[in-house]
Amino acid sequence: MSTTETSRAGRPRSVAFIGLGIMGGPMAANLVRAGHEVTGHNRSRAAVDRLAAAGGHGAGSVAEAVTDAEVVITMLPADTEVTEVVLGEGGVLAHIRPGTLLIDMSTVSPRTAVELAEAGRERGVRVLDAPVSGGEAGAVEAVLSIMVGGEAVDFEEASPLFHALGRTIVHVGPNGAGQTVKAANQLIVAANIQALAEAVVFLEKAGADLPAALTVLGGGLAGSAVLNRKKDSMIGRDFAPGFRIDLHHKDLGILTDSARDTGAVLPVASLVTQLLASCRANGDGGLDHSALLRGVERLSGRERSE
Repeated sequence: MSTTETSRAGRPRSVAFIGLGIMGGPMAANLVRAGHEVTGHNRSRAAVDRLAAAGGHGAGSVAEAVTDAEVVITMLPADTEVTEVVLGEGGVLAHIRPGTLLIDMSTVSPRTAVELAEAGRERGVRVLDAPVSGGEAGAVEAVLSIMVGGEAVDFEEASPLFHALGRTIVHVGPNGAGQTVKAANQLIVAANIQALAEAVVFLEKAGADLPAALTVLGGGLAGSAVLNRKKDSMIGRDFAPGFRIDLHHKDLGILTDSARDTGAVLPVASLVTQLLASCRANGDGGLDHSALLRGVERLSGRERSE
């Protein structure tokens, strides 16, 4: 490592990383690259082998991965998987040592984040919820935005690890606050993707030069990270999943449930949730969320084949 990398990474830590999927795999590899000793576990062996090839270690079970770890990171699809892996029989809290730092970087409900923290405290384990934004590209490039809920002292301890994974790292409040901010993030992202999809269909139906139009829009007030990251996939109709519609639909379910709990009225969120549901009903759930474009094309009578 360079001097700069060493400074940002802090002292090397023993890290167990549970969940080596589209996001978790490159995140674990970036921790290895930053000098940490990373042991990974995943349901599919291929993902574990990729981590080993990147310099990490593989574990055949959650118990094997976490028993001797100083820090445990989970990066799993949804509440059900997180609850099972962390709280279930043979899970993280059954084998983790007291005093260990548990960081859940999955996207789950704020309620689940608080439950994990309470269960951790009962076992002497410190817990942070630290969901991320930036998609697969952000994970690979280590430029994720990380929103962290939990104790400030635990955030400070984890900060060197976060700096190996992302560029914007912010402590946003107590346990559950990270997931609340992530839910808001997912609303903004989905609304932006939907707006971009509608603009693409409008521009094409009007006969505009689409690449040129999106280039000039990106240089003005309409410019956004969503436009920059998703315009090429929309132009080329390449919807290989970086973040699947199924997962974004799940995330907006978290948002609408939390909004109900807090009394917030979110009409755009309700609409975009229905549009995501329509995409899923039409078989697009496994595609990237930029495939919201296909939903607009269906509504406009100009659906294309993939």
